[in-house]
Amino acid sequence: MQLLDGKKTAEDIKCEIAAEVEKIKAQGGKVPHLAALIVGNDGASLTYVGSKVKACERVGFESTLIKMPSTTSETELLKKIKELNENSEIDGFIVQLPLPEQIDEQKVLMAVDPRKDVDGFHPENFGKMALDMTTFIPATPFGILELLERYGVETQGKHTVVIGRSHIVGRPMSILMGRKGFPGNSTVTLTHSYTKNIAQITTQADIIITALGVPNYLKAEMVKDGAVVIDVGITRVADDINPKGYVITGDVDFENVSKKCSFITPVPGGVGPMTIAMLLKNTLLAREMRIARNE
Repeated sequence: MQLLDGKKTAEDIKCEIAAEVEKIKAQGGKVPHLAALIVGNDGASLTYVGSKVKACERVGFESTLIKMPSTTSETELLKKIKELNENSEIDGFIVQLPLPEQIDEQKVLMAVDPRKDVDGFHPENFGKMALDMTTFIPATPFGILELLERYGVETQGKHTVVIGRSHIVGRPMSILMGRKGFPGNSTVTLTHSYTKNIAQITTQADIIITALGVPNYLKAEMVKDGAVVIDVGITRVADDINPKGYVITGDVDFENVSKKCSFITPVPGGVGPMTIAMLLKNTLLAREMRIARNE
């Protein structure tokens, strides 16, 4: 069993991006600028956005963090997004989800300029991804692809089972694993809450990608020997022994499943760190695309 070490791989990617930024500076170019927009005071969201800002500093990007109160109206948020769309200093920006209930998430995602949508959530970018065109791939699926590629995990002709059909991970992952090229060229089964006999399907899988958010859902008896397991789930589970009062747990019963795997991602330290690294990579791509358009 080999760990797919997202923490180490993300650090490697950040070093590569930092070297790229140094080249840009040496040539007198403008360094990439990533903005993050957060509405409200959700603890997990604030931590995550803070990590993104630190990552920008680490690689030499400029970053802007915009905080808006939880009482912000949809109109106010859309106005702020319009400002970011029109700000020529900013290469890419993200709107941190979830949003307060008074705001239509879909309307907000649609309002982001696709050329600055480094999260890859805009329908235009999703469509381009599905058609194998150059675009922003959502950061978490992009991170999974990068892990598979850098560890040389064979995907061609394999049976990939994706558990969960969210627009952020499951749905794009099912498209990407079936695309031509590497990683890809696998036969994909997309499972969800209405799928019958999931265990029967997962035991036939060469690669399992689970993004359910149900702690320890995937058990050893659901996995065949030699399978590759990618755990996207991150759930805080109450734990009185831990000083924080909780532990971070994935979708996979790691202790038992890891004994049967050829490759597996840990939680934490697997897919999570890769998401932020790939957001930086998308921001670098946004800058390159702007230069190509002579903007």
